[in-house]
Amino acid sequence: MSTPQFTDILYDETDGVATITFNRPERLNAFRMGTYEEVIEAIHHAGWNPEIGVIVLTGAGEKAFGVGGDSTQKKFERQGRGTIGVPVEQMHAAIRDVPKPVIAKVRGYAIGGGNVICTLCDMTIAAESAIFGQVGPKMGSVDPGFGTAYLARVVGEKKAREMWYLCRRYTAQQALSMGLVNAVVPDAELDAEVARWCAEIMDRSPTAIAIAKRTFNADSENIRGISALGFQAVQLYYNTDEAKEASAAFREKRKPAFRGRKPAK
Repeated sequence: MSTPQFTDILYDETDGVATITFNRPERLNAFRMGTYEEVIEAIHHAGWNPEIGVIVLTGAGEKAFGVGGDSTQKKFERQGRGTIGVPVEQMHAAIRDVPKPVIAKVRGYAIGGGNVICTLCDMTIAAESAIFGQVGPKMGSVDPGFGTAYLARVVGEKKAREMWYLCRRYTAQQALSMGLVNAVVPDAELDAEVARWCAEIMDRSPTAIAIAKRTFNADSENIRGISALGFQAVQLYYNTDEAKEASAAFREKRKPAFRGRKPAK
């Protein structure tokens, strides 16, 4: 099975573990349009390879796991695959649908879409430097469905609402206490700790694990429908004055003036 060639990510297979690294550290590993496509292709390439037992998602550099979509691209101008012009729904589906555990290995910022990926992964292991949070209501955006309803299943309804409504940031230890991550280790030990978890998984029955993942997902599969409906609404929202004001304020480094703007209908 030949390995695809990528521009925005790094791909490695070692000892049955496929590591997919978001490789845009100069942009805090933010995703541009092509990044989503590459991540989807890499997840499927690894996920359906019988020699691979675990998939690890991580970010290049020390500053960030990932911060979601690239803020230099105007959301209402996206013209690619997917309801909102980028295939974020398809990327979420890939993480859930491949019959292998997907582990998020997190250093630095896991914000916005990066936080959603950590939520969706089967397990998340964080360095002490990791910072989690949502920014959508500050940026004129929202990641509905798996970013909201599924997050509530992971951390609880009250905490999920707090994360989205207030857009605060949370340390790795706070994320551990709310159930968003499985373990926190010193930064220097993160790679070794993830390798230990992967080695344990590689000693387990791959079929039993695949069945377990399918049954875990079945209980929350209705959220996929919620997500599809939500992204359709988000696509309409991106064309409003309110959403455009958020993007303009970010680029101009000022506080957005949401109130008094034409509301989303």
